[in-house]
Amino acid sequence: MTRIPEQVMQDSALQSVFDAIEAGGHRAWLVGGAVRNALLGEPVGDLDLATDAPPEVVMRLAQAAGLKPVPTGIDHGTVTVVSDGRGFEVTTLRHDVETDGRHAVVAFSDDLDQDARRRDFTMNALYADRHGTVIDPVGGLDDLRARRLRFVGDPAQRIAEDYLRILRFFRFLAWYGREADPAAVAACRDGRDGLGGISRERIGQELRKLLAAPDPVPAVRLMQQTGVLDKVLPGATPDRLYGLQSPAPWLARLAALSQADLADALRLSRNEARDHRALVTALTQGWSFNRIAFHLRADLADAAAALVQTSGPREGWAEARAAARPLPIAASDLQPHLQGPALGRALKAAEDAWIDSGFAMPAPALIDIALLAGETA
Repeated sequence: MTRIPEQVMQDSALQSVFDAIEAGGHRAWLVGGAVRNALLGEPVGDLDLATDAPPEVVMRLAQAAGLKPVPTGIDHGTVTVVSDGRGFEVTTLRHDVETDGRHAVVAFSDDLDQDARRRDFTMNALYADRHGTVIDPVGGLDDLRARRLRFVGDPAQRIAEDYLRILRFFRFLAWYGREADPAAVAACRDGRDGLGGISRERIGQELRKLLAAPDPVPAVRLMQQTGVLDKVLPGATPDRLYGLQSPAPWLARLAALSQADLADALRLSRNEARDHRALVTALTQGWSFNRIAFHLRADLADAAAALVQTSGPREGWAEARAAARPLPIAASDLQPHLQGPALGRALKAAEDAWIDSGFAMPAPALIDIALLAGETA
């Protein structure tokens, strides 16, 4: 008998949700990522539950227990139950009635095995009762112990139900796997064209999570070998990523993978797109550590430094970051002698000299350089 650590199940807010559902004669189980991570000794995030109670019954039982039910996804069987100020997603056991490669029409069930068979990976189809005893309908425990990522049932069928599962496969491989089931890899390769029907938002979300893994390189390498990488990032240059030291921010890894404008392709936020462009500029223009430290804010500068020196210790980076300071002259020091484009050219020359000097050149010398540059046609 396998149990998850007691401290997870001793959560009083979680137990209150169990109490509410079981008070009506129904059953509930902790499910999915919380069970997986608890067994792996990884941080446990959201505590999601499955239940044989229909969603309207969950609403009624939660309210009767003094908890707050919120119908966040009631058409798909999900009620968020607020207990002690925290939300717990409680989803009725389900089975798929119809799928189109992106969405599923579901029917509610009271059969745990049936619910497990509709899930994506065996390591995600694990349940635990309120005492922490693990229920394993599809052989997920053995896969989890081996860090083997395997689809539930037929891989091609699971993928055809939602082609985003191809990217989820590589993301979970990066975070939790050491071994990829060969049948799963083949199904990802064969089904990769289906990714063309997935929204850019969903693809972007998965790539963010994948590239944030401690070491995404083995998963990305397998994406390249199966042709999946080119489907989501055409023209990607993974060799740059393979040389990048870990750990590294996900945006640095994205810049190493692709120097294209990805704002629309991955639905990056305005800030993400701006930072990606800055990192790409540092990489493609071969910025020195001094230039990186001068132009980029601290967290982005660290990422850029990792990008431009991908092997060995980043000698000189700490010194450049510590020495960097603003240009000690301003436009007013060059006016009214210089105006317009000449003034801009002068300030750029002074900035370059300041950076190249390691932020040591005195202001009078910088002014001389600026005036010379401004007066040169």
